[in-house]
Amino acid sequence: MRRAGLTADLVTRVAADLADEVGLDAVTVSAVARHFGVKDASLYSHVRGIADLRARVALLAAAEFADLLGPAVAGRSGRDALVAFADAYRGYARAHPGRYAAMQQPVDPDVVAGAAGSRRGIELTYGMLRGYGLDEPDATDAVRLLRSTLHGFVDLERRGGFNDPRDVEASWGCAVAALHLLLSRWREALSA
Repeated sequence: MRRAGLTADLVTRVAADLADEVGLDAVTVSAVARHFGVKDASLYSHVRGIADLRARVALLAAAEFADLLGPAVAGRSGRDALVAFADAYRGYARAHPGRYAAMQQPVDPDVVAGAAGSRRGIELTYGMLRGYGLDEPDATDAVRLLRSTLHGFVDLERRGGFNDPRDVEASWGCAVAALHLLLSRWREALSA
């Protein structure tokens, strides 16, 4: 029996908010059920379990991120697009740490393929990189480099891993500038 007022979307949004507050690992079906003042069983009409709930949070986050990313890179190319993309990425990770963590977990590729937000985020990423004139397989390699670099920086920053007097903002600017330089000279760099 479905609890009046509960929907899969509402349960997902509450789980996403909870993830931002206490961390993705602390999000359980029981914790979400407590938020609603219901028993765990009441949520199983809306989500299949914790893996499903976390996948839903990941898809919600991917859609939110794409909604943020689209306007950030619109009308920009090259370095301007890269800086806007990187800043949007970092900003989302900072503002929504639990949602961001959910986006980093593996989700069934068939589920991702059916999610408009995920597809839009992927398309925006490849679109931003088109300004660098990369064809396949270079474009996919560049996406992986970009994601690895940005994720590594924001993850280390979040964990307090930059325990040095050097200004973190200056280091962020250097990292993005280095990515731009490499992307601009991709073929030259790989043939060296």
